[in-house]
Amino acid sequence: MDFQKDVIERSYEKPVVIDFWAEWCGPCRILGPVIEELAQEQADLWTLVKVDTEAYPQLAEAFGIRGIPNVKMVYEGKVIAEFSGAIPRAQIQKWLDTHLPLVEAEEGEEEDDLNALLEAVSAGIPGALEALIELVEENPDILIARLALAQQLAVPDPAAARQLIHDIPAGHELAEAAADIRIIADWIQAVPSTAHPAASLLGEAQTLAIGGDYEGAIKKIIEAVMVDKTYNNDQPRKTAIALFRSWGVQHPLTLKYRKRFDMALY
Repeated sequence: MDFQKDVIERSYEKPVVIDFWAEWCGPCRILGPVIEELAQEQADLWTLVKVDTEAYPQLAEAFGIRGIPNVKMVYEGKVIAEFSGAIPRAQIQKWLDTHLPLVEAEEGEEEDDLNALLEAVSAGIPGALEALIELVEENPDILIARLALAQQLAVPDPAAARQLIHDIPAGHELAEAAADIRIIADWIQAVPSTAHPAASLLGEAQTLAIGGDYEGAIKKIIEAVMVDKTYNNDQPRKTAIALFRSWGVQHPLTLKYRKRFDMALY
């Protein structure tokens, strides 16, 4: 058993319940099948790890085990609950029902904090983007945070934006938003051209966006749609849609220009 991986690291994904037991322990043989059955039934909520105190006496000592069976719940690397003895199934379930909601509440608070940060970033509140960058650096596994940062970087640093979303697979719930970021990055990284009127307008929009004038940019893109929405595999249309979706339906530029864009399509 790799305790660091099987218990400590896994406890950052979901609670880990450790059953300290030994072969010679009669009560352990009573408790074991019951808690194993519960673990199978509730595998989406918590994970069971059984530790034989004869095979791993150092772990029993580290956790201060004085008698067995002893059961401890570990979450984010810390013991948050425990009980001793071969208690009935109903009592084990009550113990789980008491302590698992505490984990869910903490996760809910973290989700609320993340949503508040993402809203602050979208609103352009000073310091919010820096906080998001720090969050992503410390928690690269939070895909929604990486996606939000990629949306912010798609114009000023398209290469970094691409890297942030490179591992979001097709079919993932964030795949469409990731595809929009790639479309925006393609537009920003394209070499400006005057070979076609729509290309010229997209180039002008690119310059405006890089300079921070997103309103001027979307106006030029809509002009490109009116000139030839199918240019370069529908690039004007796709770029406008990607920007609107990236900004969100309540963004001032979406509210102001989405209808104008829709009218330009027909």
